[in-house]
Amino acid sequence: MKRLSLSRKSGSEPDFAKILLSDFVASRAMRNRALTPIFLAVVVAACSPGGAQDGGKKAAAAPDALVVTTLEMAPRSVPVSFEAVGRTEGSREVQVRARVSGILERQLFNEGDAVAAGAPLFRIERAPFEIELASARGALAQERAREELAQQESERLKGLADRRAISQKEADQASSAARQSAAAVQVAQARVRQAELNLSYTHVTAPIGGVTGRALQSVGTLVSPNNDSALLTTLTRGDPMWVRFALSEAEYARVRGGDGKAIEVRIELADGKPYPAPGKINFAGSSVDTATGTVQMRAELPNPKLALLPGQYVRVRVVSGTQQAFVVPQTAVMQNETGRFVWVSDGGKATPRPIRAGSWLGNDWVVLEGLKSGEQVIVDNLVRLRPGVPVQGKKAG
Repeated sequence: MKRLSLSRKSGSEPDFAKILLSDFVASRAMRNRALTPIFLAVVVAACSPGGAQDGGKKAAAAPDALVVTTLEMAPRSVPVSFEAVGRTEGSREVQVRARVSGILERQLFNEGDAVAAGAPLFRIERAPFEIELASARGALAQERAREELAQQESERLKGLADRRAISQKEADQASSAARQSAAAVQVAQARVRQAELNLSYTHVTAPIGGVTGRALQSVGTLVSPNNDSALLTTLTRGDPMWVRFALSEAEYARVRGGDGKAIEVRIELADGKPYPAPGKINFAGSSVDTATGTVQMRAELPNPKLALLPGQYVRVRVVSGTQQAFVVPQTAVMQNETGRFVWVSDGGKATPRPIRAGSWLGNDWVVLEGLKSGEQVIVDNLVRLRPGVPVQGKKAG
């Protein structure tokens, strides 16, 4: 300012302009020297590794890979099996009925007991049938006496006819009477046998060995073979036990085409426990049910301790040979609107893979189609998986 005032006082205009220009240049130079260190600090910070990383994180934070357990697929030999719901029934089921009419006098068994063949079960009043038998025996005695007399008469008249003492007609009539008396004796014998049979029917015995049902008629009831009162009880043979079930047409074709391999049947009870003894097929239907598309089957299982009861619902598993397939844990198999699928680790990313599942094998599921040997199937953290999510697999222990 002093220089400016001095120039103005001297009255020299060119000197004043030079002084003003020099002051402007000096002020710009001082400002640039002040900003240069700040600019260099910013550039160095941006070019340093820490600064670049911070900038990258702010730009886009990369997601961490989800740690999952994987199971490497390898084919193995698994049984060819089919499952169905079955129902048990006795190998023989018999209705015990009254065969004669009369008052039911005694019940000779405890309901639910196991009885042997021929064991007494009921007794019907005997008196009317004893009287009928006595009458039939008396009639038989009469007919035998008549037969004896007719035979004697026939022999006597035959001798007279030979001597021409009587006509041949009389001899023939005597011979016919003798034959009629012999036939009457046979009829009387049959009536005696029928009376004896009716009397024996008053003792109702078990036609087979088995377990008795409840008594359907009470003591004192008038029973008759011609109405509903004839049914007295039931008998069921529980060893061996039969199980009825049905297989689909395709499953039946696989079982029938088993190349002669033995077919084994195993069952699982309602409480989830397996029945220890295996069974075998003893009946296969000859036609397909048009309503259900299934074929009726029946298996026979030993039941010496009568652990199985008729009418039980069981899970039936039919095993027919073996096949090569993959096996995955049941928990790894998911299901959506398109069907069953599993998650596989493909290139470090989770990928859903549709499969065709077969039957259960313990806690595993047999996979028939959809997987390849060597693929890594994810078996945990399934609820956190989405298509394309980065995963880091670790082998199952």
